[in-house]
Amino acid sequence: MVRTSGVGTWFTTQRTTQRITYILGLGHDGPVSVAYSGAVSKREAEVLALIGAQLSNAEIADHLHLSVRTVENHVSSLLRKCGVANRRELSRLALQGSAEQRGIAGLPAPLTTFIGRETERERLLEALRAARLVTLVGPGGVGKTRLATEVAGAAQGSFASGGAFVDLVPVGEAYVAQAVAAALGVTERPDQHLQEAIAERLGDGEALLILDNCEHVIDTVAQFAERTLSRCPRTRILATSRERLGVPGERVLPLSPFSLAAATAAPVPLTSHAELLFLDRAAAADPGFTADPATLTLLCARLDGMPLAIELAAARVAALGTDGLLAGLDDHLRLLAGGRGVDERHRSLRAVIGWSHQLLDEEERALFRRLAVFAGSFDLDAVVAVTPDVARSQAADVLGRLADKNLITLHRRPGPTRWRLLETVRAYAAERLAADGETETTRKLHLEWAVSAATTLEAALGGQLTGKWRNDFDTVADDLRSALAGAPHGAGTAPHRLARALGHLTYARRFLLEALGHFDTAARRAPTPQEAVADLRAAADCTFAIGDAGQQPYELLLEAADRMRETGDGDLTAITLAFAVSTACRHHAGFEERVPYARKLEFLAEARAAGDTANPTVAAHLAIASALMASEDESLADAPASFGPVADGNGDWAEPEPVPDGNGDWAEPEPVATAVEVARATGDPVLISAALDAATVAALRRGRRRHARRVTSERLSLLESLPRHALVACPEIVDIYRMALHGALSVGDLPAALDVARRAMDDDLVGGSYVAAAQLITPLVLTGRFDEALTLDAAVWDGWLRAGRPFGAQLRAPVAALSLAAGLRGDDDTARLWRSRALNPPDPQRYGRFMAFVDARLALHHERYEAAGELVEAAVIGHSTSATAPYREAIAAELAVAAGLPGAADRLAATDPGENDWAAACLARARGRLSGDEDELRKAVAGWERIDARFERACTLLLLPGRADEAIHELGELGCTAALK
Repeated sequence: MVRTSGVGTWFTTQRTTQRITYILGLGHDGPVSVAYSGAVSKREAEVLALIGAQLSNAEIADHLHLSVRTVENHVSSLLRKCGVANRRELSRLALQGSAEQRGIAGLPAPLTTFIGRETERERLLEALRAARLVTLVGPGGVGKTRLATEVAGAAQGSFASGGAFVDLVPVGEAYVAQAVAAALGVTERPDQHLQEAIAERLGDGEALLILDNCEHVIDTVAQFAERTLSRCPRTRILATSRERLGVPGERVLPLSPFSLAAATAAPVPLTSHAELLFLDRAAAADPGFTADPATLTLLCARLDGMPLAIELAAARVAALGTDGLLAGLDDHLRLLAGGRGVDERHRSLRAVIGWSHQLLDEEERALFRRLAVFAGSFDLDAVVAVTPDVARSQAADVLGRLADKNLITLHRRPGPTRWRLLETVRAYAAERLAADGETETTRKLHLEWAVSAATTLEAALGGQLTGKWRNDFDTVADDLRSALAGAPHGAGTAPHRLARALGHLTYARRFLLEALGHFDTAARRAPTPQEAVADLRAAADCTFAIGDAGQQPYELLLEAADRMRETGDGDLTAITLAFAVSTACRHHAGFEERVPYARKLEFLAEARAAGDTANPTVAAHLAIASALMASEDESLADAPASFGPVADGNGDWAEPEPVPDGNGDWAEPEPVATAVEVARATGDPVLISAALDAATVAALRRGRRRHARRVTSERLSLLESLPRHALVACPEIVDIYRMALHGALSVGDLPAALDVARRAMDDDLVGGSYVAAAQLITPLVLTGRFDEALTLDAAVWDGWLRAGRPFGAQLRAPVAALSLAAGLRGDDDTARLWRSRALNPPDPQRYGRFMAFVDARLALHHERYEAAGELVEAAVIGHSTSATAPYREAIAAELAVAAGLPGAADRLAATDPGENDWAAACLARARGRLSGDEDELRKAVAGWERIDARFERACTLLLLPGRADEAIHELGELGCTAALK
């Protein structure tokens, strides 16, 4: 698809690869235009368009009347053909087909004619061609924003990945990334900070960021720009500032006031751009305006050609005429003439602002100076809140008069009318507010308004966060932050309420680290210990969203318990301590050192003594903690982080005896059954999920994988009832996905595992990070989707490196699985690379178990039997109840058979599939291989088909008479050679 633009050949240069565009009418958002390259079928293009429209696989299947499995196949094919790592990147690709559709988000719509600046415009375009960072530098009021907006609007059609216009005037030093993220529609994910999320959104596509008014946050913007440009090779940044950013490679363009020289060669008296601008704006204020050319030239000279000064003066022409304007300006310039250190250009602008202010009546002045308290735009409700002595109708009338005089500007956006002060005008208004001694009073009113606005936004939160809610929050977010920053220090009801509300709102907006900071502020400013405990609990919950599911939340909960003990509130103390115990039990892999069993026992005893079990919530928390503790004893203090069996009283690993229920199935231990029953009685899905997790732990520790799988499926069904905006639901949402994937893999249900991993990847809270990408890899590899798995390698590894190499058990299987995928395809160098990574983490024991399976599987496939005995023994080391055990033990038995090892038949007979479908199919194949029993081989083929293990099915077909050609063809489609016989 060829794009055209009127801003130079550089902007229209595109790849020469043929592009085809399909236009599909979809939903409420109108047509979606998709451009793609290469051998992509029409059906695949339709799927790609629907991915771009943010439809799930199930929704795509329904829309195109296909099966979900067929849609998955198309998605896998698109990932391979487009050379992208994940669905999120496919979505971005889908939107790149139409630059007009992406555009520059947040680009202001001009309200007036753009006059002059042709030379500067071309110079700025040329600078953008030559440099990736261009800073337009000049004094306030010189027209930097307007010129940047004009250039961005002209060029936006050529930036296929779009971009954003970000007004930094209301933004504080700590919130630059949030401002950019909000403009781009980006959110923070676990283990992925906003800077990384922004870089991922921009990627390697052609994108343009306009960072407007950088001077007050110059250092933060410089760091942001340098990091973004280093990560995004085809992103360009246009900044406006009163000073340069000082970043390597920066191209600086100074912007001066309008020249008073001739703008045209036409033989007319009026020839300068300054005069043309004055005439245009004066005509808007007074359509019959005429002026003596000499007077007009003198006026523009007095105004030093400053565009903002000219616009402010022209707004007064209807009332004063040119002579009155000139006289007023002369008076104010004389007042400023003795000022020291005042830039001449600022002197004229300050003169016209001061003079304009002097011409206001008292009613207008009072409202004007109070508007200085707003960091960003404001609506009528906000204005009335900071001017309680002014009636609503009166305030609306005064706002209209101030807008007519160009002292406030209309801020165009959907919804109620909003206005704003230009930066230079706001600074003057703030001076007048201070001079009249009203700063403290107005800030207090602003704080009260902010609390009310934040409370209203909280009330609007529902189960699903809508785009309207996000827009409403983004509109006032900077003022809420500013109000909190300007609030009196120390404890206080208003600042505490605002800090807590901001924590909740920024969590819902998925600015996760910011949310954590606000809850910390709320806890420090809480007027009572009970309020502080609630804030600390919210902070603990929030840490799960940022990827810390262990040490930090546990410490926050202990801090909360300390505060609670001061109050004597027994129930809240019990809940807090019980939850701390549950956190230590459920998430011990996130601790530097596992919390001693005796320490947890002490906390649980204190919780039982403090709380009233007649309170259902207290009873549920105590029961859950008790159930988790019942699955442990002191000997587990040094147990591996992954699930293992329960230890007996002597500290030796022993398999507990199953407890049959009335139907002969396994029944949960009494503490677990009690916890589930008590939690269900509360009706709280958060507590029910936590109790079910205790049941999962108990089942897995006893090798009851299918029971655990049923429980994790029930937990998965609770996701819809867990509010996405509620902090208390966060730990459960994160853990449900993790354990549902674990449960599906533990029984070899690969389709379910893949479905869970894809759902997690698309989830607005946990998806999109390198951890979510990693969780996709293992089921992808085990189902034979090697192409898709291998496209995730860089995203996972680079994301892990950028996150500071945090240890996480969630990486142990994916890293090894990548080695398996590469090895099965004969790419030994890549296989060795990932194998070395799998065996060289901080704690190799946590990673080595699945790697033992990989080593044995590769030896079997490539018929490398010289070390088969060692590989078999390595594969069976470890706990038989761990999730990887069925895979390891089954492949060890088959390798022993294929290699002809002594005792292979006995080993095969003694190997139990462990309630795992993958292992059952593998053992059936091993029996068929050992005895030549074709029925066993066909049984294996059927087993592989049930769990969609494509590679394993093809390998099994090689062993069946007459099926070799089919097997070789299927292996070829997977990129593998036929080595198994």
